[in-house]
Amino acid sequence: NVLTGRTAISIEFNDTDAAVFGALWFSARIESMGDDVLLVRDVRVSKVTWPDSKDAGEQRLTQFVEAAIPTAGFEISRERLTASLATAGLEQKSLAELKSDPPAIVFSEELAVLLLYDGEPRFADVTGSDYQRALNTPLAVARNKRSKKLYLSSGKFWYMASDPLGPWQPTSAPPADLVKLLSLQDAEVQASAEPPVIVVATEPTEVISTDGAPSWKALPGGEVLYVQNTETAWLQELATNNNYVLLSGRWFRAKSTSGPWTFVRADELPPSFAAIPPASDIGGVRVSVANTEEAEQAVLDAAVPQTAAIKRSEATLSVEYDGKPQFEKIAGTEVAYAVNTAAQVLEIDSRYYAVDGGVWFVAKAATGPWVVADSIPTEEIQKIPPSSPVYNTTYVQIYESTPEVVYVGYTPGYLWSYPYYGVPVYGTGWDYPPYWGGGYYYPRPPTWGFNVGYNPWTGWSFGLSWSNGFLSVGVGWAGGYGGGYRPGGWYGGGYRGPTIINTGDINIGNSVNIGSRDKVSNRIAGDNRLSGADLRKDNLYNRPENRARNADRAAAQSDLKQARPATNRKNDVFADKSGAVARRNGDDWESRRDGAWQRESGDTQRPAIDRQSAERDQRAPQRDARPTTLDRRDLNRANSARQRGASRERARPTPRASGMRGGGGRLR
Repeated sequence: NVLTGRTAISIEFNDTDAAVFGALWFSARIESMGDDVLLVRDVRVSKVTWPDSKDAGEQRLTQFVEAAIPTAGFEISRERLTASLATAGLEQKSLAELKSDPPAIVFSEELAVLLLYDGEPRFADVTGSDYQRALNTPLAVARNKRSKKLYLSSGKFWYMASDPLGPWQPTSAPPADLVKLLSLQDAEVQASAEPPVIVVATEPTEVISTDGAPSWKALPGGEVLYVQNTETAWLQELATNNNYVLLSGRWFRAKSTSGPWTFVRADELPPSFAAIPPASDIGGVRVSVANTEEAEQAVLDAAVPQTAAIKRSEATLSVEYDGKPQFEKIAGTEVAYAVNTAAQVLEIDSRYYAVDGGVWFVAKAATGPWVVADSIPTEEIQKIPPSSPVYNTTYVQIYESTPEVVYVGYTPGYLWSYPYYGVPVYGTGWDYPPYWGGGYYYPRPPTWGFNVGYNPWTGWSFGLSWSNGFLSVGVGWAGGYGGGYRPGGWYGGGYRGPTIINTGDINIGNSVNIGSRDKVSNRIAGDNRLSGADLRKDNLYNRPENRARNADRAAAQSDLKQARPATNRKNDVFADKSGAVARRNGDDWESRRDGAWQRESGDTQRPAIDRQSAERDQRAPQRDARPTTLDRRDLNRANSARQRGASRERARPTPRASGMRGGGGRLR
């Protein structure tokens, strides 16, 4: 949560109209104030230069600036801050240990829903009934213990089968006692509507459905075709006739739908993909094409943490195990993790650490009692590899603490979203085995099977088919396992790879879909309209169940000075890396020297500054060599980033969830 930066500054004196311009380097901390607002606090000045002043006055000006820095900092929108990171040369390296083996890809020319079992189907009795429930699937599958008939329900449609693997056939006459058991007695059984087909799988699988035969449409330029009657990004490059599909942020290529499918890095896609018009029906896929503005912005978004101040007195944790706690060593580390619980519990050097909702807890025993941790063995935790189901805990941090409050934060890796070859991808790609015990089943976070896609505005979400009443939900991405199944009652737990929370209605519109798919959307969504949360910025700390533990930072900062926006001032002055102050004039730059703006000419690159000189400047911040040549490339990047951040802030839409797994939505 540490931000370092530089800014152009100016001082105006009461007795003169002329302003004195300078450059300031600073460090600060970042706090989340809301979904779209960040607080830059604890600002510390590390260096000040004054290309526009005389030597004798520099010390006085520097002291004035340091004293004027507001103790409470200043607020900035998330869009503006992340855009500014583009000028920092932020290096994003792909994670070598993520996996991108393709799942099984099934194509269907009619609307289809995936019934995915986590391995072979397993059933357990439902107490007080004649039924068993399938434990290892998120869908409602029941088996009559006497007749052995199986039933599947979405709440709107019902299906029947003689085998859990199908085939599943629609039925309009489900058993009344089962309807009552599922608490669906008020739901109308859809007999006239056309139900989707059920595709069954027991291994990582994705289903690509089209409304009839694939309907191909050419993009401007004639180099790329896309299928417009599907919710999946399915493209074809005409030069090679290769098919490309986008699943969980990863591209796969094959000559035909029968495969074999091969993973293609986002930075090795055909050049024509980067030329897809942002305003086209399929413009949303640009977020998954490396080196596009959309992809770069998504990766930069992932660099800014969500933060919170946690009250020690209000944050509690209770961990339930299936019997005695069992731990498994993580290869290459001194860390073991608990396997027989839905919580994420680590054992390190005979102490126990757990993450819940982005907060670290610590205990002397695996069963607790648990208290908020103010420190963790970071070095060991950071060694946890993606092959471990607790890998996401490496993205939760503790920043600082007081006797009353602990400051914490997380980045999207905690929610299983990672930068990968210049684009965001969902999931590690590893197929983690679930836990089976005498009383519980715990699934592990999946990469495949939930039609997960990224939208530039709303982030990760389920595909549309999951909102067909089968799972009328949004995605909470709570980071952990989120729950498990316990035999005995129908609602004795929950299948939660990504945590499933009810967000109300989803509003599905063409602006978040591929192509013009009203017919497909209506068939899938029906009356289940989604609405809700901005999933990219769905701050775990601000969820209703977590708010009680958050400290009131506004009250704590009420007596501190906070910066106010300058009025009647143009936001057109920049400081380059060397401290030269410049402003844009038409298509070129002017520098500030000797109290006036002067047009620059000559070499655009500044001579290299040796390390000893740089260190000397840091030790003596009140003095610095006068820069004579502007770094135009650096200034141009800064200017573009400032405009991009302002544009994204103005264009911020009303948050809504997207069902398009291929990256829907358009940056207009």
